[in-house]
Amino acid sequence: MSDVVSGPLAHRPVGGSRAGKNRAASFGLDASVLVALLAASSAPTPLYPLYQDQWGLSALAVTVVFSAYSLALLSALLTTGGLSDRLGRRPVLAGALGAQAVAMVLLASADGAGSLTAARLLQGVATGAATSAAGAALLDLESPRHPGRSALTNTIAPVAGMAAGVLVSTLLVRFAPAPTVTVYALMAALFAAQAIAVTFTTETVARRAGALRSLRPRLGVPPAVRRTLLTTGTAIVAIWALGGFYSSLGPALVRLVAPNAPQAALGMVFFTLSAAAALTMWVLRRADPLTTAIGGCLCVLPAAVLTLSGLHGVGLPSVHGGAALAGVAFGAVSQGVLRMLLASLDERYRAATLAAYYVLSYLSMSLPAVAAGAATQHYGLRTTSHAYAAVAALLAAAALTALAVSRTRTRPRSSPRNRPLR
Repeated sequence: MSDVVSGPLAHRPVGGSRAGKNRAASFGLDASVLVALLAASSAPTPLYPLYQDQWGLSALAVTVVFSAYSLALLSALLTTGGLSDRLGRRPVLAGALGAQAVAMVLLASADGAGSLTAARLLQGVATGAATSAAGAALLDLESPRHPGRSALTNTIAPVAGMAAGVLVSTLLVRFAPAPTVTVYALMAALFAAQAIAVTFTTETVARRAGALRSLRPRLGVPPAVRRTLLTTGTAIVAIWALGGFYSSLGPALVRLVAPNAPQAALGMVFFTLSAAAALTMWVLRRADPLTTAIGGCLCVLPAAVLTLSGLHGVGLPSVHGGAALAGVAFGAVSQGVLRMLLASLDERYRAATLAAYYVLSYLSMSLPAVAAGAATQHYGLRTTSHAYAAVAALLAAAALTALAVSRTRTRPRSSPRNRPLR
């Protein structure tokens, strides 16, 4: 039976009873794709100190490599964010996962900053194409028996993936004979398997005309969520910028605070952040999303203070404590904002809306990180860390003001936005 249908069947799983039996497996595979994509994105974090030692990379070079991935991902989101709404989820995911496997091979064979950056560029493009498609597919497969499960998966799978990527990579740094090769070889095999498996999943979108036209760079934010995105935008910037700092310069900060820390421990500060974020999302899955976002913003300042105290004699435990609190902020704000954005959203705009959210997120993660890397070259990591923390705290304060104003304008009422995640 053809997967291409029209009319009222568009955006529904096609293929009759066979598709119905395949929904649970399709949901699980799409969730695993998000986890794997973000695991691959964070896997290099514990390896940056190795690259610096082997190739003599500066802090600026590390942040450029880190940001090359983010900026390539942004470009892909701007061009392919709505492509799966036209071609279908399966072909976009299969192609992107195949490209991701190739990127892993290139990362494994990198021998300098140039080849590493090129591989990260391809990885970013592939991740951008796959992220919005996989996230939208999860929303398409929402079960009436588990309302809110798709939105919860869209928020928790990426941070769980980031935590898993850092943890596995750290363990390989400690125990594998060639960690800069082994981690990418494992990921390449996983992505190749997923690319094959996704061709057997339930297709949830009918093919429509206009695929080439949809590749024109644009942000397709539907009117229904524009106000929400404007209200929550500063909060997104604050917590993703904080995440970018820990992801790119976290290992260098650990080395500065604890020069004798083992090599394998340098990347664990970002694992602390990611794991705390994932746990926070799970614990707060039934909380009011606006209250959750406000609470997350309140955690930014103490997180920054606790992290910086490590530079003033408190030591490494305070750095990890600050990272954990930053993870709480990240998890709370991300979950609250995404729930508000995705509430009652027309299924035709799901992929494009997720793309717009990730565009803002990754811009907030990459550009400040590059600026911090450049500042480190001139002023040192200690001074840069203080300035970065101050900016993040100011952004969080501005976000609190916007969210508080939004709360006073919103009457308490039963709506899909307040529907708990299960």
